[in-house]
Amino acid sequence: MARPTARVLTLLELLQSGGTRTIAELADRLGVDGRTIRRYVDQLVELDVPVESVRGRYGGYRLGRGYRLPPLMLGDEEALAVLLGLVAGERLGLTTDRTASETASAKIRRVLPAHLAGRLDALLESLEFTDDPLAVATPDAGILLAVADAVRNRRPVRLRYADRHGKRSERTLHPHGVVAHAGRWYLAGIDPEIGEERTLRLDRITDARTQPGSFEAPVGSGVADRMLTGFATADYRYEVTVRIQGTVDRVRARLPVSVATLTEDSGWVRAEIRAERLDWLPPLLAALDLPFVVERPDELRDLVTAFAARLTSYAESGY
Repeated sequence: MARPTARVLTLLELLQSGGTRTIAELADRLGVDGRTIRRYVDQLVELDVPVESVRGRYGGYRLGRGYRLPPLMLGDEEALAVLLGLVAGERLGLTTDRTASETASAKIRRVLPAHLAGRLDALLESLEFTDDPLAVATPDAGILLAVADAVRNRRPVRLRYADRHGKRSERTLHPHGVVAHAGRWYLAGIDPEIGEERTLRLDRITDARTQPGSFEAPVGSGVADRMLTGFATADYRYEVTVRIQGTVDRVRARLPVSVATLTEDSGWVRAEIRAERLDWLPPLLAALDLPFVVERPDELRDLVTAFAARLTSYAESGY
């Protein structure tokens, strides 16, 4: 392939990645001057590729909306990245539809050169995972796209929602972001009726409609950080307080932001945890391998004592 033709195809790939690309950026990426970029754009337009010119300080070129990509052209590393991404998304429960993930993989393999498709199939057949795929409910693709558009354009969204007990309600949310965490999708935002931040599971949203108006984006920490902090302080059955002798960094390695709120306390770390059950905490505290004191509740202190007794009996049993 002649170098000018290769550069035109490279220009098309850059434009297909989305957004507006300035002439200076394109010239730098292709190693040519601005006049040559304009000539390459003219060649794409002659091939009926809808390249749009964007005026202004941050102007340049972009592809027209709705343009369908030409036949797939992927290198070895690009094809591997796409297929592994689809496999990983399915394993982590981060796909909206398992069938869609499988058909997308099949379509990609079908248009790849035979030698490359064979090598990638060999990799996927030999690849094993140490855990089972997450069996979680996935969100509706239409709802996911609708709320993402509301986040991007800062538009209120009216939601129909069913909580964990199946109770249905309607509410308006000023959505700040979509977060993927532990195999689930969440929508975080402000409930304008109460002025408080809410985090809703996307698979429990049955309908989402954008509303007139707009809102200001929040300042401060990111959406994911605020959501994880909210998980740690949510209203659960038990309020747990444990003092741990160690550094915040070492404790945080076992008690992430989504699990505990940590504060330093004269050489100790105070961990505050909200939990619906307590049985998972004794093994977690033992894994810290640090001295600790359970301040509350008494039930946790009893469970820790019983857990320690079981470990002692196992060690002395001789089995």
